[in-house]
Order: sequence, then C-alpha cells, then structure tokens
Amino acid sequence: MTDSPTRIKICGLRDVPTIESMDGLPFHEMGFVFAPSKRQVSIGEAPALLAAAGRIGAAEGKPPVTVGVFVNMPLAEMHELLAAAPLQVVQLHGSESPDYCRALKNKHPDIGIWRVFSVGKSDGQVREQHASLREYAVSQLEEYRGLLNAVLIDAPGGGTGQPFDWQAIDAYKQAAARFDLPLYVAGGLREENVGELVRGYSPGGVDVSSGVESDGRKDITKIRAFVRKVIES
Repeated sequence: MTDSPTRIKICGLRDVPTIESMDGLPFHEMGFVFAPSKRQVSIGEAPALLAAAGRIGAAEGKPPVTVGVFVNMPLAEMHELLAAAPLQVVQLHGSESPDYCRALKNKHPDIGIWRVFSVGKSDGQVREQHASLREYAVSQLEEYRGLLNAVLIDAPGGGTGQPFDWQAIDAYKQAAARFDLPLYVAGGLREENVGELVRGYSPGGVDVSSGVESDGRKDITKIRAFVRKVIES
C-alpha cells in the first residue's frame, strides 16, 4: 500500500505481537492509553511497547509516532511517565488547562501536545455567547495558542466507539487552520465509514481504536482494511 495524505492513527495498542504484525503498514501514529480504560497500559508495560513500535516501519518506512492518551494525569506523574517511557506526543482528553500544557512544554520541550475537544457536548452559556460553532472553536483554541501541535475532535467521553455529528467538522477544521494546526477526527470510525469521512471532509488525520477490534482485541485484518480504505479515499 502507498502512503496516505490523510494521517492515520491506530490507538489502543496493548501488546508487542500486534505491534509487530503492523510492520510495513503505511499508518502514521500509534496510540497507547494511559488513562483508566479497558485498553489502559501501565508505566511498567510502556517501555517494551515503545521499543516494539520503534522497530517497525510504518508510513514512509519510518517507525510510527508514539502517542500517549491521558485524562487529567497530575503533572508530577506525567513527568515520571515520560522519563520512563519517552513518548513523542501526549494526547490530552480531560480538562487540562493552558497552564498545564505550558508546564509540560517547559519540562519536555520536544514533546508534541494534542488537545482533544468533545463535539456535541453541552457547554451551556459559554457556547451560547458565540455566534457560530466556528467562533466557539476559535475561542477554545485561542486559549492554547502556541502550545499545541494538533487538535482532535471526538464524541463526548472519547473511546466510546460512537460517532458525532460530522457537520461540526468544517467549523473545527477552519478554526484549527487559523492556528496552523492539523485537525484529527475520532469517534466511531471503521472501514465502513472512514472513506465517506475522508472524501467529504478531508481531515488532517483520522484516529481509530474500537473500529479495528474484534472481541475487544486489535484485529490486524481490520487494521489493514481500515488503512487501505483511507488510502483509497
């Protein structure tokens, strides 16, 4: 398979054999969940998983970018984890503030930070103060100006395998472009619908987890089919 202009992140990896089976697939990022989840990996497990990721070839024949998924991990614990497991990107799904991101960058200047925003979540009066969803998205990103490397939008809660209303994508895509940030889309993606997403909205990247699983475990056949569908789209 050839490389895709749309970046592909496969998230929720938990074991070395599955990682090794992905060698040669032209995807871009590999995600490891450190937040409480059925896909959670421990700090102790992380070094072996990252080492395995570093031994395989992904897009352009290079190892995939390693992404850690977190929800409100205290900074002291985050510093400890990054010392033991040198991830390239942290993906923040909680209420992590700009000050949190700034402290993270100060301590780990080479780390990439992706901020996740829920689409469809009720934000009460805060959202009502803005004339459009795009304006609201811009206001969210303005707080993090200069701190982020990518934006990801997902259904509320994340990791549920449920899609959100894709009509919101363009507003967030325009807002992200204003800050020169790529927009990744997650939430209920699978082989059967990712082609429609890529053709219709041209996101900077797609992020899949449960959509490439069978019986709660990563399925290499589904991973290959998902990557192929993105490339064909």
